Amino acid sequence: MTAAGSTGYVAISRRALDLEDYIDIARRHAGWIIGPTFAGIVIATVVAFLMENTYVSTAQMQITPQQISASIVPTTINQMLAERIMSMENEILSRTSLSAIIQDPRLDLYKSDRDSKPLEDVIETMRSRDIKISIQSLPSGNGTRASAFSISFSYPDRLKAQQTVQALITKFTDANQNAQRVTQDVVKSYVHDELAQAKANLDQLDDQLTRFRVENSGKLPEQTQLNLAQLSSLQGQAGALNDALNRIEQQKVQLEQHQKTLESQMQLFTMLDKDAETAGNPSSPIARQNERLVFLSKQITDTESRLAQMRQVYRPNYPDLRTAQAELQVLREERDRLQVDQEKELAADQEKELAAKAAPVAPAAKKTNFVAERNMSQLQGQIDATKAQLQATEMERSQRVKDQVAINRAIESYQSRLAATSGIEAKYADLVRAEKDATEKYQNFVNKQALSDQNDQLLQRKAGEQLDVLDPPSLPVKPAKPNRWLIVGGGAAGSFLIGLALAGLHEAKDSSLKNLKDVRAYTNVPVLCSIPLLENTMLVRRKRRLAYLAWSAAIIIGILAVSSSLYYHYTYAS
Repeated sequence: MTAAGSTGYVAISRRALDLEDYIDIARRHAGWIIGPTFAGIVIATVVAFLMENTYVSTAQMQITPQQISASIVPTTINQMLAERIMSMENEILSRTSLSAIIQDPRLDLYKSDRDSKPLEDVIETMRSRDIKISIQSLPSGNGTRASAFSISFSYPDRLKAQQTVQALITKFTDANQNAQRVTQDVVKSYVHDELAQAKANLDQLDDQLTRFRVENSGKLPEQTQLNLAQLSSLQGQAGALNDALNRIEQQKVQLEQHQKTLESQMQLFTMLDKDAETAGNPSSPIARQNERLVFLSKQITDTESRLAQMRQVYRPNYPDLRTAQAELQVLREERDRLQVDQEKELAADQEKELAAKAAPVAPAAKKTNFVAERNMSQLQGQIDATKAQLQATEMERSQRVKDQVAINRAIESYQSRLAATSGIEAKYADLVRAEKDATEKYQNFVNKQALSDQNDQLLQRKAGEQLDVLDPPSLPVKPAKPNRWLIVGGGAAGSFLIGLALAGLHEAKDSSLKNLKDVRAYTNVPVLCSIPLLENTMLVRRKRRLAYLAWSAAIIIGILAVSSSLYYHYTYAS
């Protein structure tokens, strides 16, 4: 509702309705509710009883497994019957197969549709809407699950529906037998051809192997394994000799290094012995430096020997080995420093001697340094021992080299023997391997041929997988569809809702005040009394007569329409 003001219209929200208001609305708009409801019931009834009955005939076929265990007679068919049903279903539901069923004179299906539609459309309707094929599982007696599938067909004629299902069952049975027979014939033909080819190949290889043995009699590589064993032993000895030579070379290098160290020490003592007067005084700095050099030289020699032994045992990154190397480096640096200092002092003494020679002085008796002599004697003994070890090492190396040359010659001899027989051995091994493969292939196809014959016998005795009719096609008594009372009920409910919607729409459009509640709610004015609306009696009677006439005509037409549809259904359609 709206109220007029100085600035325009102001919207006023409607008051909340109660049960009494809803009853008044239904009373005021009863025609808009009853009319669509009655029309919906009539239309739904007419449509429901004019629709054709559709009968569904159903049959069930069982997939009987092979009666003989597969462990006794394995099957040669690589496709299970349940999988073959899928392929057979595509074949039976093809255009050619369904066209033959539809145009069969005994069935003559979809006659009216064929007069108005192309045959391809009729076939598609039959395939997608009317034929249903479903695979399921059924419990068998031994506790396992036996596969089965059902075939159903929907058609207005119940006798033709049953006959069509029987025709589909016949096609499935024939297709299964033909598929098994064709598969078995293909297997037999393939196995027979492959067996003949394998036999011819085996005979040819046997002849080649026999001829090769005759032609190479006495030249066959009978000693191949023995030659290989001898060659392997010689190669092991050669490897051991190489390791020994490497070890001798390392020992020789160490001895040579040790000899050079001893000789350098000997040269040092010889040079120091020239100044007998200074060296003879044990308390002089030169004498003390000589003793320190001797001590350092001995430590360096011992450390080098110990380092050489450790290198033969440990790896380069071993901690003790690295410590010994650092210690040797420190000793060498100290020795070099003392040698440099001693050389400087000797140079100063030589200058003093030159100055002293200028004045005539009586020659002094030369003193002997017994410590230096003893050290030089020990060094000479070590040098001689090192040379003897080097000589022995060289003799050992020469002997090892001779042994290595002899073993290499023996290895070359055995390798030449193997090379001389490798061509014959390779060809002989190829022939033997080919003959063995051909024999295995021939025996394999012999077994397959026997298995194929056994499966052929099972197929002839019908002991393999078969399709059996578990339930024959049913003759339907009651139509499966349509559900007429459901259609009538749905039409009545839908039309009633439409009537309610129309009544609500008219009530929403009517903005007038209907009763005292509206007056009090929208005007806020006290109501003293209410005066009913007085209309012309003739107009009221005229409206009532027209309403009665319209409702009577609608009811009569509805009853006639419903009666006609019921008469048609029970007279012609049933």
